[in-house]
Amino acid sequence: MYEKLGTLKRGYTKITDMKDKHPDMLQDIGIYSITEGETVVLLDGRKESAILLLQGEVRLEWNGSYHEIKRNSVFEEDPWCLHIPKEIEVTITAVSNSEVLVQKTDNDALFEPKLYTPEECGSTVAGEGVWDGTAERVIRTIFDYNNAPYSNLVIGEVISNPGRWSSYPPHHHDQPEVYYYRFDKPQGFGCAMVGPEAYRVEHNSYITIPGELDHPQATAPGYAMYFCWMIRHLQNNPWTDRIIEEEHRWLMEPDVNVLHEK
Repeated sequence: MYEKLGTLKRGYTKITDMKDKHPDMLQDIGIYSITEGETVVLLDGRKESAILLLQGEVRLEWNGSYHEIKRNSVFEEDPWCLHIPKEIEVTITAVSNSEVLVQKTDNDALFEPKLYTPEECGSTVAGEGVWDGTAERVIRTIFDYNNAPYSNLVIGEVISNPGRWSSYPPHHHDQPEVYYYRFDKPQGFGCAMVGPEAYRVEHNSYITIPGELDHPQATAPGYAMYFCWMIRHLQNNPWTDRIIEEEHRWLMEPDVNVLHEK
């Protein structure tokens, strides 16, 4: 499923909801667009939350702690993300006009709130030195099963270079996933494939990815593509790795030569 959000309105823009919008994603996801001086209070008695700053400057307050965080560009700066369990109140105050993505799901586990800093973000260059560089991109993993096994969520980001592929080689997993897109220029675009379907993705759009469907992406030349990737673990079946499609597994062989491979 693909949808373009267009210009974000002031307040909350819903992407998914466990009750009434793409409930098969098993997540509440949306973006708060808040103006300078405005305050948003978050409190959920059943769900854990990941609070990701997309743009602007905000003051976060929780459990007697506070921190001011700033981000000018998702393309050039690693993320700040506050991860909290249920029943923790967070106050977000906009120091400047800001956009904050919130991802939530049910979780009875109690854990210490954690503010992930840009320095702690696991950032890797994938596709480097293979396939003639056609799928080179930056993958940022904020938290997953490795560093937050108590969570039911995974959240990360990808910067896909102009004219390159991402989520490649084609892969799938059992768990549902959502991609939220931005481009470095408002007219930028790319292509997202979910199983047999293909979609033209644009600035402020998203796709939902049911489990077991592969989902490669491509970016138009001249435009860099950002997407936030959000996964919901399944009960007794957490997401731990990508499952490469069998017919494309040869691409993972050492020293593969794509120009001469038959």
